[in-house]
Order: sequence, then C-alpha cells, then structure tokens
Amino acid sequence: MTTIDRDFLREARAFALRLAHDVRPLSRSRFRQPIGITLKADASPVTCADREVEAALRQAIRECYPEHALLGEEEGGRIAEGWTWVFDPIDGTKSFICGVPLYGTLIALLHDGRPVLGLIDMPVLDECWVGDPSGTYLGDALTRTSGCTELSRARLFTTSPEQFEGYDAAAWSRVAGAVAMRRYGGDCYLYGLLASGHCDLVVEAGLQPYDVMALVPVVQGAGGVISDWQGDPLRADFDGRVVAAATPTLHREALARLASV
Repeated sequence: MTTIDRDFLREARAFALRLAHDVRPLSRSRFRQPIGITLKADASPVTCADREVEAALRQAIRECYPEHALLGEEEGGRIAEGWTWVFDPIDGTKSFICGVPLYGTLIALLHDGRPVLGLIDMPVLDECWVGDPSGTYLGDALTRTSGCTELSRARLFTTSPEQFEGYDAAAWSRVAGAVAMRRYGGDCYLYGLLASGHCDLVVEAGLQPYDVMALVPVVQGAGGVISDWQGDPLRADFDGRVVAAATPTLHREALARLASV
C-alpha cells in the first residue's frame, strides 16, 4: 500500500472542510422552496440545486488541484490512478425535495482507487463528519462507534426497504429479523450516526461509487468496518451492496446472515 504524505492529507482535509462550508448556502437557499424537478435516465430525480452544488465543487477542486481526476453524480467523470475526488452534491435528493433535512453533501479523496479522506456534511443540520487515517471528527470532537458486537443487540438502519429485491430482500430480512431495533430513512446521515455511536449497523443496496466513497474513511476512522456484502473493500466496480458495522465482530455476524439465504 502506498504511503500517503501526511502533510498533503492535512491540507486536503482542510480544503474539503472549507469546500463543504462554501457550498452549503447553495442547497440551503433552495431547501423548502419551489424548485424544478426532472428525472434522469434511471428515473431518479435531480434538481437545479444538485447541479449548482456539483458545478461549484468541480470549479473549486479544478482551481486547487487541476491535476486530480473528478467523479460526480451529475456530470460523471472517472476514478483514475493517482488522486481522484469523488462527490455527491446532494445525497438524498428525495429527502431534499420533500423538505426533510436529512440530505448531505459527500466529498471523498481517493488514491489509486482507495478512499483516504471522506466528508459527510449536513447543511441544514449544521453537522459535518470528516474522516481519514488519523480519525473521524464531528466538528472538533473525535467520534467513535458504539462498540456493539452482538447482532441481537444491534440498532439496524437502512434508507428504505424498497431498495431490496429478490435475493437482496431475503438477505435483508435475515439480518433485520435478528437485530434489536430497525429504523428507516437517512441516506448518508446513517453513516455519520454510525460513526458517532448512535446506530450499530447499516445495510444497503443499489448504491453508486459517489454514494459511498466518502463514507469509507468516516466509518473506518471511527473504528467501524464497511465493505460490500462479500466483505470486500468498496472500489469503483463494487456491486452496489454495502454493509457498515460498529465493530469487526458485528460486521462478521451481519455478513454471515446476508450470505445464509
């Protein structure tokens, strides 16, 4: 594994935090206001706020790091060798459209396809998690996962059970039937809650690289584990399935349940 320059990573972390702060007003000014909605080819909704935030992210990154590759939800791009910024301007567009304040802006920095810096910013809630190998912080406070090791005691979250179909639905039911509590809704916010110890397990499907790359350093920096349903690291070609857990033991239990269908 290539060693990452710590000074550069601190610089990139400070840049990502400034960037998230700078684009907050763009989505907040549109939140709970009349706004045009169109459907993309996959039938998912997009608004002018999504496009405006992404355009601002792209411009700022290109000005500061013109040699880095870019991948965003709205304008595409690629994950390249070397450094790549991956971002989702509004993760949770449906929540945004419905006036639910649980949407976020995701910013990740990858090196040779591996996420090394991740940020989850919640513009309306004024909460921001940022994680890298040195740890995960919510504001100025270092955060840690709950330490839960038993599936029977776990608080399980997913954005929506509607994302699971066929085999995925059966696998989800196996996990959901074994936990202490289930809650729904939240998109990227769920992973911030996991990093801060307020939930123990997140299981999802149908995600894209721009949905998850920022989540990896946030969860890992807080002591958690995040992977696909086979237990493999999340990379550009992952199959859209994600499981994140507070501890390695809980993660192994969840993987075993998912694989038992």
